[in-house]
Amino acid sequence: MSSVDFVVGCLCGAVIVCMFVWIVLALRIAFTQMDLMLGLLRNCSFIESLAKFKQGGLWGKLLLVGSVSGVVAFSGLYVRRGTVDAEDIRRIPVQLKRRLVFLQWAGIVLISLLFLLVLVSKIFG
Repeated sequence: MSSVDFVVGCLCGAVIVCMFVWIVLALRIAFTQMDLMLGLLRNCSFIESLAKFKQGGLWGKLLLVGSVSGVVAFSGLYVRRGTVDAEDIRRIPVQLKRRLVFLQWAGIVLISLLFLLVLVSKIFG
């Protein structure tokens, strides 16, 4: 095993640990804020179609929180499509909105970083 493989492996391990932390944070939001989020987004057809996953155990809650965070982070796209009501997005408390946007972007960054590290390992390893 080369030193590049060792460093990339350690970094991949750190990213995977961060992904577990991300899952814990998402589940915390799911268990503490789910009713509030669904209540505020009751006019959004996209979220209403996924609301049944609230009863779907841990994976269902993760899917629902990920979907809501995606809608909040990229609300302009969903408003233009007509699947989300802009007024519902405005009613979300600022602190919750920040958490959801952070959660969405952290997930995107972690997955991208993992793919980038694997690519670096393939190129230099």
